Amino acid sequence: MRGMMIAALCCPTLAFAQAGNELGVTVGLGVQSAPSYFGSDSNSLGPTGSFALDQLDFNGLTLGSGAGTGFSFGGSLRYISPRKASDHSELQGLTDIDAALELGGGLRYEAPTFDAFANLRNGFGGHDSVVADFGLDFIQPLGTQWELRAGPRALWGSEGYNQTYFGVTEAESDASSFEQYDAGAGLVRAGLAASLSYQVTPDWGVVGRIRYEELQGDAADSPIVQSKDQVTAGIIITRRVSFSF
Repeated sequence: MRGMMIAALCCPTLAFAQAGNELGVTVGLGVQSAPSYFGSDSNSLGPTGSFALDQLDFNGLTLGSGAGTGFSFGGSLRYISPRKASDHSELQGLTDIDAALELGGGLRYEAPTFDAFANLRNGFGGHDSVVADFGLDFIQPLGTQWELRAGPRALWGSEGYNQTYFGVTEAESDASSFEQYDAGAGLVRAGLAASLSYQVTPDWGVVGRIRYEELQGDAADSPIVQSKDQVTAGIIITRRVSFSF
């Protein structure tokens, strides 16, 4: 999510309760090192952000990650930075890709010792295709304020998504050193992620996270890929805000 800015970080807590309904969200802002583009063998440093629906209590209905043990539904969002061939000498001749925003939702199952999720999103901007990601975190509290999470991750992309970021059209082939390449739908990457969080106060926290993934299938075989190994690491300051209504 490199390049994402979240203006809600400093929103005040509202307190004009009426029917006991409440909306709680956690937003974050930080910095991360991420591959300069999908398949790059170098990383770039930039801003990153996070957003989570902790809990929505509305007329007896509870949604979000604070709904307790069991299944819950929630939103899913991802920002993808633009890819400009002029920024990378090895991509000369390829068409620039605008920034993309993916919006969707997913299903989550939470338990005291693990957290599993699956999300489905559609892109807008740089791509208008469907992607799905899956993950499982094993949870280990370290005292009252520290928490360690770690587990597998996977991303699946539709044909349009994979062709956008890993394909080479005939026109691009003529203008570059790459052969024409058609990328079909399938698993894009798989790997492991870990995070260590420290809850400074009930509302403020710090999260350090790292993710290693290996490109798979047609994505891994793309001629533009410089490295199949992709590592992302960052640190985020989080703030929980709640709204009673």
